[in-house]
Amino acid sequence: MQYFVTGATGFIGRRLVKTLLARRGSVVYFLLRPESEGKVPALLEYWGVGKTRAIPVYGDLTAKKLGVAADAVKALKGQVDHMYHLAAVYDLSADEESQVKVNIDGTRSAVEFAKAIDAKHLHHVSSIAAAGMYEGVFREDMFDEAEGLDHPYFMTKHESEKIVRKECKVPWTVYRPAMVVGDSTTGEMDKVDGPYYFFKMIQRMRQILPPWMPAVGLEGGRVNIVPVDFVVAALDHISHHYHASGKCYHLVDPSGYRVGDVLDIFSKAAHAPKMNLFINAALFGFIPKSVKKGLMALAPVRRIYRAVMKDLGLPEDMMHFVNYPTRFDRRETDAALKGSGIECPNLHDYAWRLWDYWERHLDPALFVDRSLQGTVGGKVVLVTGGSSGIGLSAACRFAEAGAITIICGRGEDKLAAAVKEIQDFAGKGAKVYSYSVDIADEASCAEFVQKLQSEHGGVDFLINNAGRSIRRAIESSYDRFHDFERTMQLNYFGALRITMGLLPGMVAKKKGHVVNISSISVLVNAPRFSAYVASKAALDAWTACASSEFADQGITFTTVNMPLVRTPMIAPTKIYESMPLLMPEEAAAMVIQACIEKPVRVATRLGIFGEVLHAAAPRVTQIIMNTTFRMFPDSAAAKGEKGAKATLSAEAIAMSQMMRGIHF
Repeated sequence: MQYFVTGATGFIGRRLVKTLLARRGSVVYFLLRPESEGKVPALLEYWGVGKTRAIPVYGDLTAKKLGVAADAVKALKGQVDHMYHLAAVYDLSADEESQVKVNIDGTRSAVEFAKAIDAKHLHHVSSIAAAGMYEGVFREDMFDEAEGLDHPYFMTKHESEKIVRKECKVPWTVYRPAMVVGDSTTGEMDKVDGPYYFFKMIQRMRQILPPWMPAVGLEGGRVNIVPVDFVVAALDHISHHYHASGKCYHLVDPSGYRVGDVLDIFSKAAHAPKMNLFINAALFGFIPKSVKKGLMALAPVRRIYRAVMKDLGLPEDMMHFVNYPTRFDRRETDAALKGSGIECPNLHDYAWRLWDYWERHLDPALFVDRSLQGTVGGKVVLVTGGSSGIGLSAACRFAEAGAITIICGRGEDKLAAAVKEIQDFAGKGAKVYSYSVDIADEASCAEFVQKLQSEHGGVDFLINNAGRSIRRAIESSYDRFHDFERTMQLNYFGALRITMGLLPGMVAKKKGHVVNISSISVLVNAPRFSAYVASKAALDAWTACASSEFADQGITFTTVNMPLVRTPMIAPTKIYESMPLLMPEEAAAMVIQACIEKPVRVATRLGIFGEVLHAAAPRVTQIIMNTTFRMFPDSAAAKGEKGAKATLSAEAIAMSQMMRGIHF
């Protein structure tokens, strides 16, 4: 047999052509744009045939008679047993103009071409979308009953099928596949759409929540999902065994699933928390459409909605289909497939294959340059407090990645030693600059900012790392109010001076990222660190305000709630010598993460848990923190005792091992 296929390079088309070519003596002609000629060798290799059995016919789907040359039309006349029209836009987020051009105009062109070559039968692959948002059961013999065709995808699929029904002059058959996903045996898929849109949300749930924690899901209408291998097998079988013109077949799952069930199935496949509680989206149906339209007309509402949908990785139109009301009868399909052994597999049995393939090959995160070099290469990065500890380790990584790395600190000697260490780490070609600055001094800060503007054109990344920590109980600080003033002067006012001095330059360039090194102590309200926590909490609060004000100007902020790190800053507290703390290199990795991913916050699970505990059970949390406060004494330095060595009880040692990185 001889075949002609449009959309042969598509996800379904490639597999259909391979199936057709498996038939002895078969020849497949396939429509191809002239500019896609380079795809032919790869297609032939995939199909496992030579160029005499799979023959490209060059043309244009949207041109009259597929834009195929007259001599090619003449050569094909009367030779094609079956013509399959699969070329279409299968994308809910595509614009209306492109959908009309391909789905409607392209189908009309295919119908004209089928008549021109006297094809014996035209097989039009439509979609269940042709039914629109019909409420109830949509049978295979129904068409005009479709309703709710406002969305461009639904409208164009309905209109394209109408063209076949009304204008086709050769025998025809229509096939309406459900939502097509990857292969049920391999998981292979070529794009993200349909249920795949929810995969990113499920992945984030898995990253944030433990698998045993019950989660809240979204309930809605029924969705119908079929794997591509079932669609191809059913299409191949029916088209070769049933030739009556005017028939329609629903290639759907006979079961169908509610939206909540689908989310739960894929959550299980991803080893994410099980969704035990569902919010029924139909509850929002009482809101009149006019009210919804009015709300979406408000700019703040639109921005929030788009931001949320973008963060979840969902197209903006997705929520429109959550309450999908249509179910599909498939009696004709069942009759046609009886005895063939072709059945739609159960989603429970192959969902894990779809998830595994997506996470390995289609996860959008795989295609984002998340290398440090791709983020900061050639960019100006300022690290305050860059002569030691976390700042020095981070500066080494930035310089190695090709950033123009600037460090500042108070000591000239320490800065010179730091520059040498950075260049030894990153190579002599690394661009490293150092400035002696007292961030706590207003005049020194202003002069420094001016130098940065004149000598480097401002900065692209600002790492507010310079800080002072004081570990001393309040009852030991009654006569040491300067502890609070000094800490606030550096940790809060110093960071603000630098940031506010550089923000105008970032605003002018419409880009910039600020990373503020805060502390896990802010999340857990660690006792004995009242001065330090207060200064960092002030910085956190300012950052939250600033991030909202500059969200539309290309400037982003990240707060890093850093656990306790083994740096010179904590050296006076001898009890930390026996505790498991982060090393500067590990802390620098958190700073790197903040620059690459630009999240609102970088924090450990323990820190987040502490914050939640304070919010959910404040009194219980106070008792826990007070117990640890009494368990861990002030350091000798805090008490003003030189040479004395603090000792820990067995309980304190056990607690410190269990609560890694918490300040006590």
